[in-house]
Amino acid sequence: MHSFTLRVYYEDTDLAGIVYYANYLKFIERARSEWVRSLGVDQALLREKQGIVFAVRRVEADYLRPALFDDVLTIKTMRAHHSGARLVLDQAVLRRDESLFTARVTLVCLSAAGAATRFPAAMRAALTEGH
Repeated sequence: MHSFTLRVYYEDTDLAGIVYYANYLKFIERARSEWVRSLGVDQALLREKQGIVFAVRRVEADYLRPALFDDVLTIKTMRAHHSGARLVLDQAVLRRDESLFTARVTLVCLSAAGAATRFPAAMRAALTEGH
């Protein structure tokens, strides 16, 4: 399991000081990017050298409780399962131990032409090791 922490800023909220619903998707995206980095994968280099990118294919989200201005949030990212070109992650946004938002995210690996391709060997190995 990977953890990523962030603070809710005024720009993340609506007039009531509640996090705008679409910003949870930004929060979990940041956490996924840091999770991929923790696997030793440089996404910019991967795109530049091999023409490979990751794309979100599906998101199933549950909004459980509101996050508020100035909250410190922890985003947990856990691998649910994967195949050669598809990865399913479970993500949760927490305020301390209180679950605010959960999502199941399906990522796919794409070539420069937009066709499905296998994840890079180093990432497949890291996923197999249980990251």
